[in-house]
Amino acid sequence: MRYLPLTENDRGDMLTRIGVPHVDALFADVPRAKLLARAPALPKHAGELDVSRQLSRMASRNVTAGSVPFFVGAGAYRHHVPASVDHLIQRSEFLTSYTPYQPEISQGTLQVLFEFQTQVALLTGMDVANASMYDGSTAAAEAVLMAHRVTRRKKAVLSGGLHPHYAETIGTLSHMARDEVVSLAPDVHATEDIVASIDAQTSCVVVQTPDVFGNLRDLSAIAAACKAKGALLIAVFTEAVSLGLLRAPGAMGADIVVGEGQSIGNALNFGGPYVGLFATKQAYVRQMPGRLCGQTVDAEGRRGFVLTLSTREQHIRREKATSNICTNSGLCALAFSIHMTLLGEAGLRKLARLNHARAVTLADRLARIPGVEVLNGSFFNEFTLRLKGDAAEVVEKLAARGVLGGVPVSRLLPKAGLDNLLIVASTETNTSADQEAFVAALKGVL
Repeated sequence: MRYLPLTENDRGDMLTRIGVPHVDALFADVPRAKLLARAPALPKHAGELDVSRQLSRMASRNVTAGSVPFFVGAGAYRHHVPASVDHLIQRSEFLTSYTPYQPEISQGTLQVLFEFQTQVALLTGMDVANASMYDGSTAAAEAVLMAHRVTRRKKAVLSGGLHPHYAETIGTLSHMARDEVVSLAPDVHATEDIVASIDAQTSCVVVQTPDVFGNLRDLSAIAAACKAKGALLIAVFTEAVSLGLLRAPGAMGADIVVGEGQSIGNALNFGGPYVGLFATKQAYVRQMPGRLCGQTVDAEGRRGFVLTLSTREQHIRREKATSNICTNSGLCALAFSIHMTLLGEAGLRKLARLNHARAVTLADRLARIPGVEVLNGSFFNEFTLRLKGDAAEVVEKLAARGVLGGVPVSRLLPKAGLDNLLIVASTETNTSADQEAFVAALKGVL
């Protein structure tokens, strides 16, 4: 069976109508270095059974997070997700629903999103949150575009502790919008002078806490400096569980808070789907991207829910939209909300304390190994090691011994000259036996 119904003449007519000479012209905006010189070496076609077998063989080469001691983080974290979460999100009324184009008959979906927004606002210490974003990195990029709209400026300053993937996403959207991005040098010890980088042209400052190296940052002084210069502070997090223990970004003066919600309710899934969290101050709500569900009463005084704001290009004219990233990851947001509801405030705080305690114990044990230095003065459940030797090579040797030992900084920042640094995460899923296996393997490798 063929899945390419167009003939050469059909394709030629389409290209003529578009006004380009050949298919390659459609990819003119993609950097040439990112294009493949030739097609991947894949079979031209195969039967469904053969394809299934081949993909199964390929998948078997992966080492899954639950099969070995696992200490990988750097933006995506392994946490226990209760079985009830997966059971509930697979109910047909949740699994098959998506965008509430007719919100008046989507009360269940709207209530779910309203409760999700309430949880995110409480976690981040902000006035209002939207009904989710695509993921943490695109939420950060959308926050920068929002700051430009609010301040009517076009310059963003990115902390050297911001996750490189988030910085790259911001850079991509900013490049296409012809906005200015100032990225500070990688800041392993959280000692950069961000305040000195803020000037009268600065629209926003983007700072992550805990940062990509695991350092905790007090945002209060940066928030005050931003306010004095008329800029906005965008606070970023990649580990949502940290909000159960650390001071909320809103309490430190952040104007916009964005991050990744994968840690709560959503498994790793080899990179997705995930769910972006986005919250801000009430004063900026009309510039917030995505959708906002509100609570009201009907004609008979009964509680009901509505789409209060829906300034996505799916709902209004594209040029008037605050966001053109249409996916809101509704099912992942539901998983987040169910898990949060099961935990409650006390449960989340207990989970956060357990994460921190496990990480402290592991850091202390690793620091006693000759050739290993823990660089962080403070951290939540993730920290950075300086190793005697190349961290990427160490990780491969650890994997050969049955331990996934972390993320080499060189994988995130290949040109930064930080090849001997390793980012390690320890969550509630790591047992004492896992930690002992890690310590023994690292001793053996070094």
